Amino acid sequence: MIETIQPTTRLIIIVAPSFNMSATMGFIDPFRAANYLDGRTYFKWQIASESGGLCVSSNGTSVDTQGLSELSAEQPGIAIVSTSWNPEKHMTERLGSALRKWARSGATLGALDTGAFVLAQAGLLKGRRATVHYEHIDAFQELYPDTEVVENLYALDGNRVTCCGGGAAVDFALQIVQGIHGSALANAAARYIFHDRLRGPAAMQQPEGSEPLGALVPATLKAAIQVMETHLEDPLPIPEICNIAGISHRQLDRLFATYIKKTPALYYRDIRLDRARGLVTQTELPIAQVAMASGFASQVHFSKSYKDRFGLPPSQDRIEGRVPFEYRAWPMHRKPKA
Repeated sequence: MIETIQPTTRLIIIVAPSFNMSATMGFIDPFRAANYLDGRTYFKWQIASESGGLCVSSNGTSVDTQGLSELSAEQPGIAIVSTSWNPEKHMTERLGSALRKWARSGATLGALDTGAFVLAQAGLLKGRRATVHYEHIDAFQELYPDTEVVENLYALDGNRVTCCGGGAAVDFALQIVQGIHGSALANAAARYIFHDRLRGPAAMQQPEGSEPLGALVPATLKAAIQVMETHLEDPLPIPEICNIAGISHRQLDRLFATYIKKTPALYYRDIRLDRARGLVTQTELPIAQVAMASGFASQVHFSKSYKDRFGLPPSQDRIEGRVPFEYRAWPMHRKPKA
């Protein structure tokens, strides 16, 4: 019996300044492991950027890249865009042309972290299902309503594949290995890199009840917070939140003091402001519209509250807040889709 030798899958990973190094290397490693374990070149990859040379990631480390113009004429099987902060700045005519050319050739196009913004800017996610890091989901929904954005770890929609980044990039790559070469090789690669469970495309970024450090928050407190998170644009009075969550006002105050170290009202205001900051720094929506989308009827009150929380008014944060990204790492909260 003659064993069929499968062709090599060529991957191109396109990175941009401040890309997530951990997610990008995590994505590549299962392909390396698959090659090593069977002693075959199942996958080849190149890391590219707009102009080539060293590209600095969000943690300060760098990776050497090839310029887009230096890539061989051979079409990739898979092209992945890996970006993190300010993805809207990375679309260029050359990158857009390359992505659309690869799409026409039948390549699978994908993204890590916020890379889906770049694919959407290139017009390659219309009518598709995609995901981004949860912190950017609000902005993506506002900017690209013709794409169905989901909060899954990764989304597979034909030849468009996207991943929220982080540790999920390993699951994402293993899913690709499995899809091309089967479960045996994917399982072997997962074991080799000590990835003990492959999370599927239905897995959520923030699964309910998940507490990675095991410090469980009472269910009643979670219920109250969930009510708040689903009413950001139309805030509810705290007594009404208590009624919906089935808890007294006094109990809620006690739980917030113990676990959150804030009053319920202050916490509610802050998560609305967290949502606002994502829209301020990641979209070009008018500030008045951001205020309304975050539950503030008065733009003056919104701007004052915003400055109290983040140290600068929203109009200034829209410009300056894009640079010191360590101040932008606030959790995002979203209302569910209707």
